[in-house]
Amino acid sequence: MTPGQSDHFPLALPTLMTQASPASFTTPSGSLSCDLPKVPPLRINPSWRIPTPSQCMTWWDTYAMLDNIRDHSLAVTHVATTITRMTLEKAPNLPASCNLLETVTAAALLHDLAKTYCIRHGGNHAQVGAAWVVALTGNPAIGHAVFHHVFWPGRIDVRNHFIPLVVAYGDKRVRHNEIVSLEDRMEDLMLRYGTSTSRRKMILRAHDQIITIEQQLEQLTGVPLHAHSFDSRRLVQ
Repeated sequence: MTPGQSDHFPLALPTLMTQASPASFTTPSGSLSCDLPKVPPLRINPSWRIPTPSQCMTWWDTYAMLDNIRDHSLAVTHVATTITRMTLEKAPNLPASCNLLETVTAAALLHDLAKTYCIRHGGNHAQVGAAWVVALTGNPAIGHAVFHHVFWPGRIDVRNHFIPLVVAYGDKRVRHNEIVSLEDRMEDLMLRYGTSTSRRKMILRAHDQIITIEQQLEQLTGVPLHAHSFDSRRLVQ
């Protein structure tokens, strides 16, 4: 938030992003249940506005995004868009294939838009960020991905929910601004946020989810993403 800017930002979430808190699921790590709800795919409207990367970065300035969060967002965008390009080569007819690369790019660049504000003032950065993004862009697909980049509220289905799940995967492959393995990223999250038993369980549940997402993305692209460095095409050390 820039100096002197009002704290009164748009906070009303669209109804399609009904919250399902990770704390409401009790599945232990290693046995993610298939009994979670099946989330219907979001119907993509080709007329929805998609901001350019330049516009997204202007909003970084508007909301005074910290430099380290900008660097993180760029790395997440690199991972998410690399996988999207791989996917379009192998599976060009995804349900959300309309403007797919542009939408993923914007969603990844904006996924932590509210992180700085929530660090300073409190709140859930995914929820607040999704509200801001929908208000700024009028694009529910981008807001949907921002809202769900921390935890997905239902069964994993990357074909029908590619945009939010590839952004979530990208986020879990980046520690600060460094592309790392899922295990290294989980250890980082545990160190920084695993301050209670409930939080540690939440992180483990999210880790189970992201492994499933990785496996499905690997099937979709035919690429062993778990061993992909995304910057040099060497194995992650």
